[in-house]
Amino acid sequence: MATYKKRGYKPTTKEEKEHDIVDHSTTAEVFNTLDESASKTEDWVIANQKYIFVIIGVVAAVVLGYLGYNEFIAKPKQSEAMNEMFQAQKYFNQAVNGTEKDSLYTLALNGGEGKLGMLDIASEYSGTPAANLANYYAGMAYLNLKDYKNAVTYLSDFSSDDLVLAPMAKGSIGDAFVQLNQPEDALDYYEQAAKMRKNDFTTPLYLYKAGIIAMELGKADKALTYFNDIKENYASSTEATNIDVFIGKARVLANK
Repeated sequence: MATYKKRGYKPTTKEEKEHDIVDHSTTAEVFNTLDESASKTEDWVIANQKYIFVIIGVVAAVVLGYLGYNEFIAKPKQSEAMNEMFQAQKYFNQAVNGTEKDSLYTLALNGGEGKLGMLDIASEYSGTPAANLANYYAGMAYLNLKDYKNAVTYLSDFSSDDLVLAPMAKGSIGDAFVQLNQPEDALDYYEQAAKMRKNDFTTPLYLYKAGIIAMELGKADKALTYFNDIKENYASSTEATNIDVFIGKARVLANK
């Protein structure tokens, strides 16, 4: 993990030594926060799955409404795909709310009870709205199973114009890269997620995550910009609760 001490500098006076101790303490606290943020990625994903599930339902309803009932029936491939997806969705929902998560996420991916899983739906019904949603489900299932490379693959194949679901998918790729110890890639995806479909839920969330990773990478000025954005434009968000603390930490690191 990066350090931020100036080369060749050694405190000499009592005042400088005390200041140096404070700086070390502050820096250590920042990195403890970074470690906690990375290790709790999966907990955050699980905690927000119920909300995501509602959004998915809305997206599916919009898709079907857009196609129209007659057109939907006229497209047996899509109809069949949605029928196949029902059981896999059920497994996924049970995994979110249940205790045997790994086995249920695996069933959601591979299928059961004579129905296809998300992987086969995404492959066999490629090009349909159902296959697109299957990519999202598969990516989130892999993220919960700690298979981060496959999470990146499937979430990257998902596309949406939804106000919340689109940045959630992009930000979840960032979460996977955090766990793969690829902070530069994580920062890139958090920044993308924060910029797209701006809203009071996902925007401050990914500004915060981008700020944390930016500090880890020694980009304190960039982190300060993100934290100030939260303070000025998303004051009612959860991320704004202790944002002054992070602004202060970013300033300390930026001045080193």
